[in-house]
Amino acid sequence: MFYHWRYIIVCPIAAAFLLAFRLLNSMSPTYYALKKTSSISETREVDIDHFKDMIAHGTITPLQNNRIFIIAPYYDYRDEILIRIIAIIHHQDVKELYCWFYCSPRGTISIMTAEIQAHSDRWEFPFVTAHLLCLEPPNCESKYVSVHWSPEGDVDQLPIFEIRNREPAMFSTEFTVCISAMFGHYNNVLQFIQAVEMYKLLGAQKVMIYKNSCSQLMEEILQYYITEGTVEVIPWPINEYLNVSQRWHYSMDPKDIGYYGQVTALNDCVYRNMYTSKYVALNDIDEIILPLKHHDWKTLVHNLQKENLNAGVFYFENYVFYHHVFDFTFNISSWNTLPGINILQHIKREPVRPLGSGGRKMIVNPRKVNQTSVHYVTLNYGETVNVSSDTAILYHCRKPYQHNVAQESLVKDTSIWKYSSYLIETIEKVLQKIENTD
Repeated sequence: MFYHWRYIIVCPIAAAFLLAFRLLNSMSPTYYALKKTSSISETREVDIDHFKDMIAHGTITPLQNNRIFIIAPYYDYRDEILIRIIAIIHHQDVKELYCWFYCSPRGTISIMTAEIQAHSDRWEFPFVTAHLLCLEPPNCESKYVSVHWSPEGDVDQLPIFEIRNREPAMFSTEFTVCISAMFGHYNNVLQFIQAVEMYKLLGAQKVMIYKNSCSQLMEEILQYYITEGTVEVIPWPINEYLNVSQRWHYSMDPKDIGYYGQVTALNDCVYRNMYTSKYVALNDIDEIILPLKHHDWKTLVHNLQKENLNAGVFYFENYVFYHHVFDFTFNISSWNTLPGINILQHIKREPVRPLGSGGRKMIVNPRKVNQTSVHYVTLNYGETVNVSSDTAILYHCRKPYQHNVAQESLVKDTSIWKYSSYLIETIEKVLQKIENTD
């Protein structure tokens, strides 16, 4: 068979580049730190089939008298043979943890020291989001892992977790939206439908919702979108284990953890989509990242990426549109029976605040995110970009942030109206389909 000379030269170069990339990853600071602290504490014989009933299937699994809560473990291929476990821990009580790996096909347990990386954003609450990092033991292919506060103990008492992302898949979506968390018997049905339809128009193929509680009507709407294949609901019963605050800082509402563990859910969503979604949008359901120069996210992000080749995090400034100031240009009679807000009627926003002071949200390349908070990524690979407000904004329809702004000082902004025809048509179809399924 004839091979062109370019292929003979390029292929070895590509192979060498791939090898160099893997070696660089294996020599990252995280890898070196773990290599230094990790050790095989013990190896035991075990029959994994005996423990199949111990595999955890819930989203939140408590350990050690409710001082540790495991969400899920993930393989992280950016650092060599690294397992990253998303968790919630009591930051004062939990100082030492171990990963118990179930090795296949050897039928043994290998115990490794975990590095506890507590998130910087805790806002003085006693419980904090944490990443537990463990190197996979040598010669141990493990699909399962347990977490214990000691290298010694009874394996029969430990819940077992299947490690996700073992085999990175091809991208199944270009954009996924992460919503955390739906709580307080959420019943803003109209705004929810409008937001999901806007996300779809802008390019999202999947909307992941960490659901704590919602109304019965909202359950029906969620089921419609689940059946359609747009929405995936992750159960988030955090209030069954912790006393949750609805405020962002401990001083405002002293409880165990703030905002229903929102930071934990966002980090889990990033890692769930690490190898299946090209980009992930991190925002609330009353927020829409709204392109102004482009029609959709694909074109927007393509242009941003072209201008910022090494960037993986794009921030959008928060523009607050008052939900109690109305414009009745789009008063759709069939929508008036639905509980919730019609975003097309709210086109008066607060004056612009200084850059970075308005609770911005982001679209990220999940493979360049290490840890994230609500309004910014706390650890990442590559660069971050503050997107100018003439390119795109975060349309946020809610109660005022600035309570002292007079109505005559509000800014009229009809940017959302360029999508009005689409929204009216698609929402009418959605409501008809839901009515026909009842």
